[in-house]
Amino acid sequence: MKTFDVLILGSGLAGQSAALRLADTHRVALVTKRGLADGATNWAQGGIAAVLDPTDNVAAHLADTCVAGAGLCDEQATRFVVENGRRAIDWLIRRGVHFTRDEANAVGFHLTREGGHSHRRIIHAADATGAAVQQTLNDQVRAHPSISVFERHIAIDLIVGSKLGLGDRGCLGAYVLDLDADRVETFRAHSTVLATGGAGKTYLYTTNPDTATGDGVAMAWRAGCRVANMEFIQFHPTCLYHPQAKSFLISEAVRGEGGLLRRADGSRFMPEHDPRAELAPRDVVARAIDFEMKRDGSDCVFLDISHKERDFIEAHFPNIHARCMELGIDIAVAPIPVVPAAHYTCGGVLADLDACTDVDGLYAIGETACTGLHGANRLASNSLLECLVFGEAAARHIAAAPLRPLPEIPAWDESRVTDADEEVVIAHNWDELRRFMWDYVGIVRTDKRLERAQHRIRLLTREIEEYYSNFRVSNDLIELRNLVLTADLIVRSAMKRKESRGLHFSRDYTDTAAKPRNTVLRPSAKAHPLGSLSPR
Repeated sequence: MKTFDVLILGSGLAGQSAALRLADTHRVALVTKRGLADGATNWAQGGIAAVLDPTDNVAAHLADTCVAGAGLCDEQATRFVVENGRRAIDWLIRRGVHFTRDEANAVGFHLTREGGHSHRRIIHAADATGAAVQQTLNDQVRAHPSISVFERHIAIDLIVGSKLGLGDRGCLGAYVLDLDADRVETFRAHSTVLATGGAGKTYLYTTNPDTATGDGVAMAWRAGCRVANMEFIQFHPTCLYHPQAKSFLISEAVRGEGGLLRRADGSRFMPEHDPRAELAPRDVVARAIDFEMKRDGSDCVFLDISHKERDFIEAHFPNIHARCMELGIDIAVAPIPVVPAAHYTCGGVLADLDACTDVDGLYAIGETACTGLHGANRLASNSLLECLVFGEAAARHIAAAPLRPLPEIPAWDESRVTDADEEVVIAHNWDELRRFMWDYVGIVRTDKRLERAQHRIRLLTREIEEYYSNFRVSNDLIELRNLVLTADLIVRSAMKRKESRGLHFSRDYTDTAAKPRNTVLRPSAKAHPLGSLSPR
């Protein structure tokens, strides 16, 4: 049994920022199922939205966020994030993050503009902001004596006192599989933070890394937390379409700097779909591309920035330019083939302004959480901002709370299971899940498609639960178990929403309801076969 003051599951910007803010006063365990940098933060290109320029203001950022969120943004949460934006950026600068400079700008940094924003307010490090932030914080996390990093460790389930017969003690830590030693370890902690990212791998095509398997949402649901707005899956409009390119995102900033979307014949189409054209919010652009592809049966559309000077392109988008050149596409002279792909989970574990969930001692931050900031559609570059603001909020709340006495916790029991006989079952179920989620629960939905998806999920659930009950856990089994549960929550949420709003577009309910409502799911003992939680 390992005991810490704080257990943080996930090593992206949310998890690392919380860890660094707590480490001077608490013993912190940072658990990540791959390497320290193998999360969505490292992949983020565009930047971080914040009110930095004197011509910009909090009211404008708040309004832009709420417009993109299609009436579902929580105003208090949104204001909280936006008002703390500059302080969050200042914290990163003090930590040593090197954002792209622009001495001609009043703030000293280059600010770009992305879809849905009324001002230039995206601070960035060229077109690899996430990598610049992640690399800076990685070194500091590894160097801090009070932070213990556990790479290649994947959480199986949270330890909740009431679920294990230990009394109403809230969350007490987690059972974690050490992938190298192939053994389950007990991590006991006074506070546990879920910072495990999103669930893009629920879908066949995604911009997310392989780690995005809905782990935090699934574990929190099994622990007794409510989840909200899981139907709002953001599909990024522009993922590179190439057989040798896996999940490579073409940043929103390309359109922000003048990139135009074209059909195969070279004609533009966005002005026909929205007066904001290429600068419309992501849900509008993704649906427009989906419509154009379905209308003429094309495999992709094209994003054209070739009318800009080569020096401008290479300076602003060095990584995108280099990756495309590796694939034989010179974006200074030719358009980029792109398709939409699952990108961001706007819903998640319900969390308040202190990042607290329904379970005492359990916090949710970053993409895992539903704070009310994103509503029905996330505004571009608000995600890393949310990680920073709520990472600080969670750390502040944890630091103010007294350490609780921790009971002895039963060890993980593998006495009644054996080694798996045919692990091919996991691969087949994973592939089937991602394909039918793409086909039936994608950019455009219908009741019939959702019913088909739900039927398949029920069949897969029974197979996976039987497998989980009889065989020792593995990384793939844990992720598949979480993905199927997360997919079920997405479908159930989508079936509850009898309207089209933001990222949820239904052909059966094309109108938007006059009164916006959140979709909140509450767990129960009979809610889902994969909802059980025990040390086996």
